[in-house]
Amino acid sequence: MIESKENQLDNKAFTEDCHKVLMAVSDALYAIGGKWKLMIIIAMARGNKRFTEIQRQVSGISARVLSSELKELEMNGFIIKKVESGYPVSIEYELLPYSDTLEEVVGAMTKWGMQHREKVKAEMGSEKLKNQ
Repeated sequence: MIESKENQLDNKAFTEDCHKVLMAVSDALYAIGGKWKLMIIIAMARGNKRFTEIQRQVSGISARVLSSELKELEMNGFIIKKVESGYPVSIEYELLPYSDTLEEVVGAMTKWGMQHREKVKAEMGSEKLKNQ
């Protein structure tokens, strides 16, 4: 009887911990998830500030999607849109200091992405050898 109560408490703590982790990951994916947001931030960190520069650097993104993603990044406090009046009107996007908090995430994803690419290439190479 005592063991089952302890087991229930352990199980409840595990469930609560799991829920916290899932919620945190969900929040992170909401803010930076999807195919484009981190790529946009990386392109901007490399000096691309204008809409066309970002679109050119992030190959495959449409203007409509880029516009939507920039609005979401602005809403989540990663970037700011700066509009300078004049002729013609000049619009630039600037990373806010909060975007620096993603440096570790981007570094870890870069490292993992390189490892994964090498793993897939190695597996494809060994598959080709098996089929010969």
